[in-house]
Parts: sequence; C-alpha cells; structure tokens
Amino acid sequence: MKLSAVIGLLAAVPSAFAIWPIPQTLEQGNSNTQAYWVNINVQGYSGNIVNNAVNRYRDIINRENFLAPVDYKRGILKPNGSLQGLTVSVESTDETLGIDTDESYTLDVPVDGQAMLNAKTPYGALRGLETFSQLISTNGNAKVIANTPVHIKDAPVYTHRGLLFDSARNYYSLASIYRTLDAMSYNKMNVFHWHIVDAQSWPVESRTFPDLQKNGAYSAQQTYSYNDVNNVIAYAKERGIRVIPEFDVPGHTYIVGLAKPDIMSCLNVQPNWADEAAEPPSGQLNIANPDSIDFANKIVDEYTKLFTDQVYHLGGDEVNRNCWNNDPTIQTYLATHPGESVESLLANFYTQTHNHLETTGKTAYTWEETLFHSNYVPSTNNTILQVWIDQTSVQKAVALGYRVVSSSSDAYYLDCGHGAWLPNFDGNSWCDPFKTWMHIYNYDVAANITDAGQKKLILGTEVAAWSEQIDETVIDPRLWPRASAMAETAWSGKTASDGHVRTTAEVASRLHEQRFRMVGRGINAEPMQPLWCARNPGSCNLPPS
Repeated sequence: MKLSAVIGLLAAVPSAFAIWPIPQTLEQGNSNTQAYWVNINVQGYSGNIVNNAVNRYRDIINRENFLAPVDYKRGILKPNGSLQGLTVSVESTDETLGIDTDESYTLDVPVDGQAMLNAKTPYGALRGLETFSQLISTNGNAKVIANTPVHIKDAPVYTHRGLLFDSARNYYSLASIYRTLDAMSYNKMNVFHWHIVDAQSWPVESRTFPDLQKNGAYSAQQTYSYNDVNNVIAYAKERGIRVIPEFDVPGHTYIVGLAKPDIMSCLNVQPNWADEAAEPPSGQLNIANPDSIDFANKIVDEYTKLFTDQVYHLGGDEVNRNCWNNDPTIQTYLATHPGESVESLLANFYTQTHNHLETTGKTAYTWEETLFHSNYVPSTNNTILQVWIDQTSVQKAVALGYRVVSSSSDAYYLDCGHGAWLPNFDGNSWCDPFKTWMHIYNYDVAANITDAGQKKLILGTEVAAWSEQIDETVIDPRLWPRASAMAETAWSGKTASDGHVRTTAEVASRLHEQRFRMVGRGINAEPMQPLWCARNPGSCNLPPS
C-alpha cells in the first residue's frame, strides 16, 4: 500500500551541500526555487508518526528565517521557479521502531513544481523531512531552495546512533529531556540510552519496590513517574528515537541499599570509598545472597514491561572485587562452599540475570566488562556489547561474533575535560582532556577491522553524557555540536561514496551551519569558533607546516 501526504511551505533553503549529516548521494543544479504557502493535505496515511511529523516540520519550516553565516551578505536570490509543495510517500504503515528499522529515503526538489519524498517506512520519512527542512533558507521576505534541481538518495551506515543520558548523578526535567530528543532528531540520531538510575539516586517510580524511589530520589520533585516515562518514550518515537533503559547491576547500586540494605555489600564505605568503588558512594549487590539475584530479576520484570524497546541494558560495568572480598557474609559463604570464589559468584550472577532477561523476550545490552572482565559466557552471541575502554575492544567483540556499539571514552565521553569533581583534588579527571568535535569526528569505529562479516557486527556508536558535572543548565553546550560530529560519521560514514575520507577542515562549514540552525531552533549549542571563521570558511585553518 502506498501512502501519500502533501505538505506546503511558505517559500524555500541554502546549498544542499550544507545538509548535516551529509547524504549518501546528493546531486544539485544551478537554479533557485521559491516556495509558497499552501495548506497541508494528508492523503491515505492514517498513522500518527508521519502525520505529526508533517505538522511539526511545516511549523519549523514556516517559522524559521534561517540564513547560514557564510551567506549573511549574499543578497536576494532570483528564483527560477516555484515550489508548489512536498509530497511524502511511504510504502508501509508499520510504525514499529527497532534495531532493524529502515530509515532510507529519496528526495527530489525540482526547479518548478512539486517536490517528492519517498520512504519505505515512516521513519525514513522523518529523516527526509529533516533533510528537506535543512534545504530551506530565508530570501528577503520569502524563502528559497538554492541549487535546484536537487536529488538525494540517503540511508544510514549504522543502525545505532545514540546518546547515553545520565539522569542519576544529576536530575533533568522533562523539558530538558524533550529538548535533547528534539536536537537528536535534527541530527538524525535514533537511540536515547537512558541511564536512569545509578549509585547516587533512583528517580524513577517502582511499583514492585516503591521504597526505591521514595528513599532514593533526591527529592519528591526530582522523580519520573510511569506516566513520565511513557511520555518520554512516545515523544522519542514521534522523532524516530528508541529509548533503551539501563538498570545497572550488580555494581553502581548503593542507592538500592537505602531500600534493601540486606542484599548489599560495602555500603558507603568512608573515607576510603576508592578501595571499594569507582566513585562514591560505594555499594554493590551481594552476589552470594540469592535475594540479590531475585531483586535484579524482579527489576527486569518490572522495567521490561514499562520500557517498550526490544533492547534492555543490564549494566555490568566497573564492579569492584574488594567490595566482595571485604564482605564478611561473602567470605563466610565461600568458606562453607569449597570450590567457589568471587569470580564464580559473579559469573553466576551474570548468568542468572541474563538468562532471566532472555525469558522476557528482550535482547541484552551490556557493558564490555560483563564478558571481558569476568568468567561469564553468554548462552548465545545475541548479546550486544557496549565498549568504552579502548579501540581494541571493538575488534575483540566482533572477532568473538558479538554485535557491538562503541562509546570509546577516548572519543565519545562528552563530560571529560572539566577536571576532577572531587573537591580535595586539584587535578585532571581520569578521562581528560576535553573531546573536541574534531577529535570526535576523526574517530573511526571500524578502524583496523578488515573482515566484512565482522564489520557488519558493528551496530554503531554512542556518545555519553555522564552527569557528575552536567545538569540541565549546561547540557545543551556539552552535547552540541560535538554530538553532531558523531551523528554524521554514524549516519554518513567516514568515507564518501567515491572513496574520499572526509576531513574536519572540509566539514567545518557545514557543522557551523548546523550549529546555528540548532540555536535557531532553541538548542543552546556552543560556538565552534569566532563568527568570522564561520563567515570565512578555511581562513582559520592552521597553516601547513
């Protein structure tokens, strides 16, 4: 069944070569097309995803008066034709959003007449609408699409283009989450990895263990109800973004001890917390206590129902063996169970929780330590590994046959570069220095992987906004436009279709334009350079040595 929607504009956009992320195939002419306002006419499509997106992008297009910095003094372009509207055709009514969702589209803008956007799924239509909106710039009292006719054929290189959003270290309002999801959609990102709880707080409602939120939220106002979560999931889906929750076990769980101290080890050891945890407060589930496994499995039961995505993140990172080695209850258990050890208990914990997740029909997503730093061996290689320690982790994961998402701390940790957050240490943080957008753009997740089968196991990449030193007052400039740099390499790839490897020098002008576009849409993205540099592409490059 072929479905169509017609969207009209006020008028129509800058050079298509300024699109971010850059399309796989893009052809342009040398004419200019002006557009006029027409009513939106949706025909044959009964689903909300495309209908709502059409309304949303119509409003964006007609509200914006965008002109790229490089064009501030370009004058009025003379149109060669007029655009009567945009016809959006979608092959499928299926609004399922998952790891294999097709996001491809083609877009044709003529010199004169009707533009056409064709997509296989509603989510391909979303991506095409974003591209179309980026073609439009102000032209005096009207709008224009320059360099028509335009032909674009586009699809992402990687299916996972994500952001880890940590709402446990510091709390974020729903408004700031929605704004972040908007910005992600402007960059064609499609995974919101919600690191919703951690050692410091448990802000999300639990109906299985109500005391988790009651005792673990920072305040009664800094919480997320079931209804809040459902609204975030719905808002994200409208923008083609999956919401993957993370409930980390068995480490990073001090906050659980405020509700269930009987299943915990090394609760808030002070002042020597660093002996038993990666950061304060210390606390891990007691892996010798069957009740801790029961607790973890009941958390899985509850939140796999609340969060609708096929993928569920079980955490598994940064466990500290000293926490368990120094726990007298664990040592008593080991003394009466010859042949067992902390390592065997940890492997059993992972086995029990991962096997239980499998019974829910969900796919396990886990930090690399679960497999690489323990004796745990999954029953299948369906598990998705999130790697962060170094580049070799990607190579190791795919060599073992696992699907992988890279959040390399050397490239994608956006919290780094602000020094230590421990008040009695005047020095750098463990992951300094600051990761510039250039450094992020230059990271190649597939580096040194030559086997085609192994490359197919790379699902994509994910920047991380760990929130020890971030909250909603600074989240926009910490994310943007640096996350945009990752978004392009994950959508477009590092290499153009002609084999050319894109450089930061040549993409800077487009990223400038994307940054200014986001600012115009209410995203407080930080500046990349003085405005003079944005106005004069290439003039601020470091001279060749």
